[in-house]
Amino acid sequence: MIETDILIIGAGPTGLFAVFEAGLLQLKCHLIDALPQAGGQCSEIYPKKPIYDIPGFPEILAGELVDNLMEQIKPFQPGFTLGERADTIEKLEDGSFVVTTGKGTKHHAPIVAIAGGLGSFEPRKPLLENLAEYEDKGVAYIIKDPEIYRDKKVIISGGGDSALDWSIFLADVASEVTLVHRRNEFRGALDSVEKVQQLKNQGKINLITPAEVVALHGDGHLTSVTIQKVGGEPGHMVLEVDNFIPLFGLSPKLGPLADWGLEIEKNAIKVDNTLDYQTNIPGVYAIGDVNTYPGKLKLILCGFHEATLMCQSAYQRIFPDKKYVMKYTTVGGVTGFDGSRKEAPKAVVKTID
Repeated sequence: MIETDILIIGAGPTGLFAVFEAGLLQLKCHLIDALPQAGGQCSEIYPKKPIYDIPGFPEILAGELVDNLMEQIKPFQPGFTLGERADTIEKLEDGSFVVTTGKGTKHHAPIVAIAGGLGSFEPRKPLLENLAEYEDKGVAYIIKDPEIYRDKKVIISGGGDSALDWSIFLADVASEVTLVHRRNEFRGALDSVEKVQQLKNQGKINLITPAEVVALHGDGHLTSVTIQKVGGEPGHMVLEVDNFIPLFGLSPKLGPLADWGLEIEKNAIKVDNTLDYQTNIPGVYAIGDVNTYPGKLKLILCGFHEATLMCQSAYQRIFPDKKYVMKYTTVGGVTGFDGSRKEAPKAVVKTID
């Protein structure tokens, strides 16, 4: 049985930052993640994707953000159960919890923080008759290593942030980038839409709207696609291509978490955002993209904020007789859980027994 103060389900950016905030309070954390490495989607799906809305970083690659977060939590020595999915939860008589993975690993903690991002997920695929024939043979739904597309002809399909951002990024990598969207309007950030338009005007991106890819061609490997105009506009074209990347988003699923007795709304866990992001089960919190509440924004920086308030609430639940007042953090030596002194931020607090 693995014992810890806060058991975190999900080792993405929000879960990792929760370790830091808990560590400032001298609370030990252990993380469970079904993926074989920490970092969540930032490591598994788009490690080379630039992120622009992390305070203090005008631009940072998703993989670099994870590396920085892992470095930040080193002094607090979190435990990890990776490559295992949290399957069941049991509430004990003393109010603590036992969470068991699909491989039978048991974890015991007074606090459970669900930071599972979108949960388990699979890409939304276009309805193309022969799509499966070209999967991993020119068709991909996730970009892990953009260098694969170096000097290649790439067609991206989609109208959201991922399609826009990767079109922008690959404009400096691929020999030719074509973005196809079935509408003239995009769903992504305005800055990204404007950047795509600028790259189009510079001849670095081919933009075809409103249109969609309707057929794939090739003998064993993708060599061309048929693009059809939509919305009543006549005409179609066949374009030579090395890679077709449909980025229509991910279909999220909560998996076993949906059977934990949590209040669910639109495939997300409802929480009380007026205080501490606690669920309908006392002692169980949900932070980051996995939760929902009025005004929710699915941004990494919002997950960081939620993790901070969650940890303060967790401290009060674990130590109900202590009054804790967080003032600020500063830079100085901190005692790690192994007794060693390390340079790291520490909390300046007032605690009254």
